[in-house]
This record gives sequence, structure tokens and C-alpha cells, in this order.
Amino acid sequence: MGEPGEGDQTRRTHPEHRWPAVAGLLGALALYVFLPNELLGIQRYVVVIIGLALIVPLIVINPRHLTKETLWSRALSVILALLLVIANQVTLVILLFQLISAQPEALWLLLAALQVWVANVIGFALLYWELDRGGPVVRTSVARAKLPVADFRFPQDEDDDAVEEVARRSSAVHDWTPRFNDYLYSSLSNSMAFSATDAMPLSPRAKLLMGVQAFGCFVILALVIARSVGIIGA
Repeated sequence: MGEPGEGDQTRRTHPEHRWPAVAGLLGALALYVFLPNELLGIQRYVVVIIGLALIVPLIVINPRHLTKETLWSRALSVILALLLVIANQVTLVILLFQLISAQPEALWLLLAALQVWVANVIGFALLYWELDRGGPVVRTSVARAKLPVADFRFPQDEDDDAVEEVARRSSAVHDWTPRFNDYLYSSLSNSMAFSATDAMPLSPRAKLLMGVQAFGCFVILALVIARSVGIIGA
């Protein structure tokens, strides 16, 4: 456990650890590195290099726990998440054209589709994590009354009137705040169920982002299933 967040003394939650989000980002960048050359050439290395360059100063300012934030570090964090999401949407469009037009024996497309799908889940999780309630630093260090308006409502945000063993985990009782793994799970469930099954989007931007994510993942899975059926039936 980390030390209590620097800032408002009414907060009992601990600062979020830096490395789960870093691990997610590095995993997404690794998926880009190993994308087939037939899908994406040297452009993928540009995304990887920029991503690594942006994450270094963010690790320097918060090497272990997310307790410090400046205007430039906040901007870099959001830009990094946006870079991954936008790059993946471009790759997704290229993948869709390939799935539609490539020869049936191009089995590498199925692996590429999985890589793009997983990177999409991670990219949107990072973006949700950065945007919701002012980001990971603000969420644990600012008094709840002063937090920016929430983009997502998690089950823990309304469990304070449940049975005691459930209420103890709630935002009101335990000062619970969502962490990267919570946004990763919500992103994963949105990509598989094509609807909000964990965190409910509240703001227009959250609804727009979740809609874009769900639509893209649905199209990928639909075309992959169609191609797989075609290969089996060939």
C-alpha cells in the first residue's frame, strides 16, 4: 500500500500505483511492434517510439505512486492515451479493409485482428482512466466535493446502503476510487458485450467514446467470425 494521497486530509484512499497503467501501455505498444508487416509497415514503429518517449517523463515525475501533477504532465498523460486510441482506430480501419478484400488463405489477418482488438481495449481503458474525475492524481488527492464531474458511475459509487460486507467497499464508506484495473475491466466488458456492464457512462464524451469502442470491436469480431466461417467452409 502507498502513503495517503497528498492534498485534502479528508481523503482516506491511497494514491494509485503507477505501474499497472505502464504495464498496460507497454503491452499495447508490444502488440504494435509485432503486427504483421502486411497490415502496417514502419508506421507502427513511429507510434511505439512516440509512446515510449512520452511515458518516460511521466514515470520520472511519478516513479511509483501517482501523487504529483503539473499542467504539462497532465497534458502528456492525456495526449499519450489519445495517441494510442487514435492510432488504433486508424489501424482498425486498415484491418477492416484487409479483412474484406484479402484472400481467404491470409490467416495472418486473424492474429492481427486479435492484436488490434486487445490494443483497442487497453487504449480505451487508458483514456477512460485519464479522463474520469480529473484523472488518477486528482481522484485520490482532492476532496470529493471538489472533484470534477464523474464520467462513469461504478457499482461501488452506490453501494453504501447495501449489506455491511458490500457497503464497506463503497465510495461513501471506504472512500473507494476507481483504479486502472477497474477501467480496464469496463473497457473489456464494453468490447465483448457491446454495452456498459460495469461502469455506466454519464457524460456525453464517455458515451461517445464507449460507443465508438463498442462499434469498432463489434465490426472486428463480426468480420473475423465471417472470415473464419469462410475458411472452414472452403
